[in-house]
Amino acid sequence: MTHVLQVSAELFPLLKTGGLADVAGALPAALAAAGAEPRLLVPGFPAIRESLTQECAVAPVALPWSEGRAALLRGRLPGFDAVVYVLDAPGLFDRPGNPYGDAAGVAYADNHRRFTLLGLAAARLAEGVDGSWKPDIVHAHDWHSGLACAHIAASRARRRTQARTVFTVHNLAYQGLFPADHFCDLGLPSAYYAVEGVEFYGQVSFMKAGLHFADAITTVSPTYAREIQTPEQGCGLDGLLRHRAAALHGILNGVDYTVWSPARDRSIAQPYDVDRPGGKADCKAALQRECGLDVKADAPLFGIVSRLTEQKGLPLVLEALGDLITAGGQLVILGSGDARLEAAFADAAAKHPGQIARRTGMDEGLAHRIYAGSDVVLVPSRFEPCGLTQLYALSYGALPLVHRVGGLADTVVDTTLEDLAASTATGFVFNAFTADAYHRALRRAFALWSRPEYWTRVREAGMRQRFGWDAAATRYVEIYEDVLQR
Repeated sequence: MTHVLQVSAELFPLLKTGGLADVAGALPAALAAAGAEPRLLVPGFPAIRESLTQECAVAPVALPWSEGRAALLRGRLPGFDAVVYVLDAPGLFDRPGNPYGDAAGVAYADNHRRFTLLGLAAARLAEGVDGSWKPDIVHAHDWHSGLACAHIAASRARRRTQARTVFTVHNLAYQGLFPADHFCDLGLPSAYYAVEGVEFYGQVSFMKAGLHFADAITTVSPTYAREIQTPEQGCGLDGLLRHRAAALHGILNGVDYTVWSPARDRSIAQPYDVDRPGGKADCKAALQRECGLDVKADAPLFGIVSRLTEQKGLPLVLEALGDLITAGGQLVILGSGDARLEAAFADAAAKHPGQIARRTGMDEGLAHRIYAGSDVVLVPSRFEPCGLTQLYALSYGALPLVHRVGGLADTVVDTTLEDLAASTATGFVFNAFTADAYHRALRRAFALWSRPEYWTRVREAGMRQRFGWDAAATRYVEIYEDVLQR
């Protein structure tokens, strides 16, 4: 049985800023079902440290700099069958704010130290500091864990481990870039600061460390795996990704339907499913009341659950807001981010209080209620590695309106005449990232809304889609076995 160490900076339900946490929380159980033996390594952020039970010390972790202390703990976290390793370093992780920045959203100046230590801890486990268990594979997620691949490569060169590494790119745009003079804090051989290493245009790139040193690379949808090999979406790393194309695999993220199912969701007003959909109307009315919208069953309700960034295509939504309002639609927005976008949505909500509602921050329960109460969920992203939002929307019978890119292209079928006739349409898809293309998709949504029998057919097709973790976990296990054989 392959021993797999999953390394992630976030872990649902204890610590979440985005989809990375959902993946890290759901994948271990799926891997176990597929025949692997997974364990987790996570930083000792307060929410994780406070939840750890059956705790025992494994080993100290030596720091590449002089001050501070760190140690590996082993224990259990609620809701997880897998053993968990927690990197206990209070001076680095016991802080307010989110995992990456303070309460004002400013990135911590020592993030390079915080996340190189996560990579070092993974390497120590690969070297066998826990005498009862040693990973065959270290599976590192996103830039925060990228240096695990570099540290393990260095350990292999010193013949301290035979472990292999898999690196998953969740979003190439976030690369973990730091000044070159921070390299001395990373604990890596000096030769690793090179073009054939972690150097990236005169900086240190944790993302590039993962891409260069990993034995296999995965990303979270087949389309995104192709897109990041192009200059348009390669974020300056497309040449390296083309060079490593044989090691790059696109594996679509899954959904944990024990969490994201309207039939068993305790956060929503009324349970429902594809065969008993009546509760969705109750959820819509409850959401309208909760958000201060006019309680109107005949008004199509559009939902947004997203970071408010330009990447998410939200300027397109703002540009077409007049059309949505004039056509009688409603909109509820949950998210925070870019100050200009926050202000624009706040202004729109103030001008149209019965039709637009805005809520800020991260509210997991409200996110569930928005999926359950919305008729359409807007995901017009400029780029989208996989997207879980549209998958959650399909499960809850909210038709996704998406840009044909990344995982959105892989999971949503447009309401063309052919797909309507074949009962395979599940949402609304526009091709060009332009205001006109988005407007047309929005008009198609209103046109379909005016034909309830067609709307019902598309909603049912969407709710019957299944994007579980079984297929993804099986593919990951195949990749693990392949790199071990090589």
